[in-house]
Amino acid sequence: VQLQASGGGLVQAGGSLKLSCATSGRAFGGQTVGWFRQAPGREREFVAAIRWSGGSTYYADSVKGRFTISLDNAKKTVYLQMNSLKPEDTAVYYCAAGLVAYYTKVTDYDYWGQGTQVTVSS
Repeated sequence: VQLQASGGGLVQAGGSLKLSCATSGRAFGGQTVGWFRQAPGREREFVAAIRWSGGSTYYADSVKGRFTISLDNAKKTVYLQMNSLKPEDTAVYYCAAGLVAYYTKVTDYDYWGQGTQVTVSS
């Protein structure tokens, strides 16, 4: 399984970015794909997740109402649309996949992409 995250960049506060996580290597029917982020000096934290089968979505309270996770089954790609960005959203964003029991738990995910930097200026 391979995951390739892209779409990060520099944006002003209040702006938007759309991250992509391209997946390859196996069928994702039972998998959950999640987005996590890690700011300098901080632990990696859960942002959002989506179940490949059924499309159920989950969000951290800090991004609820601003971020939207979605997937394109044909392209085997998961997206994270980020609106109303704040300086505190600045971090490296990672996508991950696995047969997770707890979608917020970093160690439940087996496969990780390389990360993409998101910087929000004030």
